[in-house]
Amino acid sequence: MSVVLITGSHGLVGSESCFFFLKKGYEVIGIDNNIRKRFFGNDGNTNWIKKRLNKIKNYKHYNFDIRDEPKLKKLFHKYNKNISIIIHAAAQPSHDYAKDNIYLDFEINTKGSLNIFDNAHKFCPRAKIIHLSTNKVYGDNPNKFSFVESKTRIEPVNKKIKKNGFNENLNVDNSVHSFFGISKIYSDLLAQEYGKIYGLKIGIFRAGCLTGPNHSGASLHGFLSYLIKSCMVNRQYNIIGFKGKQVRDNLHSFDLINAFWEFIKKPKKGEVYNIGGGRFSNCSILEALNYIKTKTKNKIEITFNNSNRIGDHIWYISDLTKFKKDYPKWTISYKTKSIINEIIDKYK
Repeated sequence: MSVVLITGSHGLVGSESCFFFLKKGYEVIGIDNNIRKRFFGNDGNTNWIKKRLNKIKNYKHYNFDIRDEPKLKKLFHKYNKNISIIIHAAAQPSHDYAKDNIYLDFEINTKGSLNIFDNAHKFCPRAKIIHLSTNKVYGDNPNKFSFVESKTRIEPVNKKIKKNGFNENLNVDNSVHSFFGISKIYSDLLAQEYGKIYGLKIGIFRAGCLTGPNHSGASLHGFLSYLIKSCMVNRQYNIIGFKGKQVRDNLHSFDLINAFWEFIKKPKKGEVYNIGGGRFSNCSILEALNYIKTKTKNKIEITFNNSNRIGDHIWYISDLTKFKKDYPKWTISYKTKSIINEIIDKYK
């Protein structure tokens, strides 16, 4: 049986990938040590996903850290060339957490990624590989454009960017990235080099806001998931910076995995793609809050913190032109409102 190896298998993207490939009949090997709970406390605990996956026959779990090279090498040696697909979704995902935990962030996102790519090169060089990167590799360069402010959101003045979003030619230099952005740049470039130099069939996906009901959202990571949780459970939300008018594109994890699948069927060697909800699915924080209040009829206490997060984007929408050109069969099925509705249902 063909094996799919998934790192961060209990996180949002990892778990969605597990369910996707299990449904397709693959044997799935998951690596996850629930370090997300250490990052974000009980809000980040992913044991509820672990319980769901462990009930499925063809899922086998390994509880160790991707920084543990001997254990990882042993696993790769065991499954060897039977590994046909690798989804590398494990990471320290928060720029706020990274600021106070620089070494831990760097080790997980850089050494952990190096371990995955190098073992793939040695043991299963024909495997199709997905590396989950982030739009934070661009630092705060998206903020250097001119913007106009409306009642509920901010939009760029540049007509082309406003229409399509930011593409892969956006500069990664001369900007404030956050330490998280720096560690993710390393793994992003490393993935590209393993594709270009060693010929690994690897795709690098620079994601906007990824979300869905499998997300264990926390205040430091998981914008839409945590926002909805706060509104449904605590009936309050604290907006940090930009008056709540900062805009994000939102992509459901199901649609992301389907993008992965299109790449896997026709892989390239070290190609980079911006990926997100694009102009099809996006919102500001205020727009999300207003919709949730209307949808649920809940009274939600909203507070404002006027201090912007370092490196945080004023407006970020992914330009999907490159990916759609290479993979025209991929479509987005979830708009932001349908994503919010699904997560709201989780708390009813």
